[in-house]
This record gives sequence, C-alpha cells and structure tokens, in this order.
Amino acid sequence: MDQITPHAADTDAAFLRDIWEGLGGDAALAEKVRFIGEGGLPSFFATTSLAAASVAAAGLAAAELVAARGGRLPEVVVDRRLASFWFGWSIQPQGWKMPATWDAVAGDYATRDGWIKLHTNAPHHRAAALAVLQAPAEREAVARAVATWSADELEAAIVAAGGCAATMRPMADWAAHPQGQAVAQEPLLWRKDTGAARQRDWTFDPPRPLAGLRVLDMTRVLAGPVATRFLAMLGAEVLRLDPPEWEEPGIAPEVTYGKRCARLDLRQAEGRERLGELLQGADLFLNGYRPDALERLGFGTEARHALRPGLVDVRLDAYGWTGPWKGRRGFDSLVQMSCGIAGEGMRRSGAGKPHPLPVQALDHATGYLLAAAALRGLTRRVTEGVGSASRTSLARTAALLMSRPAAKEAPLAPVGEADLSATTEETSWGPARRLRPPVTIAGVQVGSGIPAGNLGSSPPRWAEAR
Repeated sequence: MDQITPHAADTDAAFLRDIWEGLGGDAALAEKVRFIGEGGLPSFFATTSLAAASVAAAGLAAAELVAARGGRLPEVVVDRRLASFWFGWSIQPQGWKMPATWDAVAGDYATRDGWIKLHTNAPHHRAAALAVLQAPAEREAVARAVATWSADELEAAIVAAGGCAATMRPMADWAAHPQGQAVAQEPLLWRKDTGAARQRDWTFDPPRPLAGLRVLDMTRVLAGPVATRFLAMLGAEVLRLDPPEWEEPGIAPEVTYGKRCARLDLRQAEGRERLGELLQGADLFLNGYRPDALERLGFGTEARHALRPGLVDVRLDAYGWTGPWKGRRGFDSLVQMSCGIAGEGMRRSGAGKPHPLPVQALDHATGYLLAAAALRGLTRRVTEGVGSASRTSLARTAALLMSRPAAKEAPLAPVGEADLSATTEETSWGPARRLRPPVTIAGVQVGSGIPAGNLGSSPPRWAEAR
C-alpha cells in the first residue's frame, strides 16, 4: 500500500470489511482492493480512512457487477488522497466562484447551557427557527435570542415547528440517548428482497457497466446526490426530480454532474401520475424522503415494486429507522452535533466551540454506501432475478466512523494539475475542471460527459426510449 502509514492502511481495510460485510458481500473480495496515496485530512476521527473505504466499497460493488456479467473481477484501486478531496469539492471553477454554501443565519450558537446548530439553508427551515426565536434574519439578533434558551429546549421547539436544529452532545450522552441506542442496534445497511424482477438483464457494455439503465433520483443535500453522481459516472441515465420551489445553490455545481435535473409537483395529481410513469421505467430508485412521505402520496415500498417488479430501491434518512427520532429531519452537520463528533472535536482541540469534521464525511460516505447497495442490488437482480429494498442513515455511518481510532498522518498535498481531468466541463455556471475519479476499476471508464447543470433544467422524462 503505497506510502500509507501501517495504522492508516489497517483502518482503511477494517472499514472496508465492515462496509462490505454490511452489504452482504463476500469477505474475500474486500481483500482484493488496493489503496494508494499519502496523507490524511486533519481530523480527530479516521475521516480519510472512511473516505477511502466507502469509495472502495462502491468501486468493488461495480467490479462485482462486471464479474457477474461474465467477466473477470477487475482490479480496484482507490486513491485515498483523491477520495479525501472528493469528500470536499470535486469541482474547480475556472473564472467564477462557487455559490455560498450556507445562508446568513445557519451555524453554531451558544445557549445558556451549551451549544446548538441551526440549519437554515432551506427557507421553510429558516422561517421555523426564526419564528421560535422571535428574531429577525440577522445573525447578531439570532445569537441574542438563542442565548436565552437551554439547548435541548430550543432544539425541541425548533424541531416541533418544522425546523432543523441539533444540540451538541458528548459522545457518552449520545450512547446513552434512546436514539443513540436505537441506531447502535441497526445494521449498517438493511436489505430485503422484493420479489421477481420483470427485467433481469440488459445489453451490457463492460467499460460502462450501467449504460442502458435508468436511475430515478429523489434525493437532496447531500448523501443521495453523491450516490447518484457515482452511478452516473458508471454510465447510468440519472434523472433527478425536485419540487418546484427547491434550490441547492451551494452544492448543485458539485452534485448534478452526470445528471439531468427536472421538477415535479407531487402535490398535484398530474405530478403524481408522472411519477408513476417514471417509476415504471426505472431500474433503480433512490430517495431521501422522510419514512412516511411517499407512503402518504401512494408511492410506498409495496406500491413502487408493484409498478416496477425488480426495482432496486435504496433509501436513506438522517437519524435512523428506529427509535424516538426515526424520521426526524436532519443533515450531516446536525448529526455530527447530536452524536458527539463536534463535541469530541471541541474537547480534543480546545477550541471552545463545536469542532466538526473537516468535510461533510457522513454525507459523502453514506452516499458511496448507497451507491454500493444499489450496485449490489443490480448484481442480485442479474444473478438471482430479484428486486431489492435497502436503507441506511447518516447516524449509522457516524457510528461506523466513531468505532475506530484515527491514525496520525501527514497533511494532504494540495490539489495540483495532475489531479484534474484533462477536459473542461461546461457547467451552467461557467467552465470548470473536475478532479480525477478517486477509484480506478480496470477496464471501466469512470466519469460522465454530462456537465453539472441547474435544477429543473430538463423535462421530467427519460432521455432514451426503450
């Protein structure tokens, strides 16, 4: 393992074994992945090892699919340095700047007894928090209002109002919390078969193993879009659907690469009818809706699989699928506060304020786990003729990260010309260069010719007829 400290190499391999076992894969295959690259992200947790291992799991699942279609298992090599960078930003704008990631109110605030994070990027989440606080959308005013509350009381009030917030808890408190205990009992990836597939096979092109397959993407910030981006880079046709009013200005240039993006209003009968038609033509469906949201619209798991027998169906949520917080709204940064990552970072750094991971590692790692689950679902459809339903959560990925100590590693060398793709990507925001893929799968072309584009820039229909 080129230039990797022994401890880091062991942690990379251990995380991959944990993930591959969670996916139900053959343990012997995990030993065949090779890790290269020097250095690690500055973190009190094994963040680079998690990045390398989750990317490796997705790459190995793609290689397994190639082998299932009659080929030999391709060699899989993961560049852990590039994987670390992909957990931040893969896009390098040329002559323009990325939009702001956070709105003016979002962030960490001191309460009278601790710290709380407010996640207010979505207008309705911001409105909920400000209504509870009875404050204008000004950071200083919000800070004054927050300081009068206890963290847990404010968290509960904002969540009850439909907003998103999280108290910073120590790791021990999360371990004792009913939700922390529930997540600890959940599998890393839950999966079940859903019946015989209507279509088991497709015309297979080994260099582009997902070419000819359709992925319906109903995920948003950030794990799900990372998963579907990887599937697009293997050749899948990815159609992302968003509500009419939804925007992700801070991350759309990063995660819409390889996809077409459309809008659909599921509050309208016409929108629901169109979704049913799209599901009938989909091979894979990824969604990050709250557990009962699609059920209320008539598109629960059973309904989806009745529409498309053999569908590979992958779901995620923030805080887990059991326990008192199942279905709670959440994001990576909030889960880091809840489960103890930000608090442990503060304790060990002596920073005096929440100290999260250097990247949104829970989102990105979960994204690659979702992609791996989708690919393994396709392999089972090919080999056994069945559809499948899988799910995981950001909180369960956090438990995986916290399960192993970090190695001391040298800092990563900065991104250089050799790390970038040779071609320019003409995005909706301007020209850009994309980092080279973090994984090499022998004989497979990893990448896409579809540049990142605005949400809602395509019609809600499949591009290629069958």
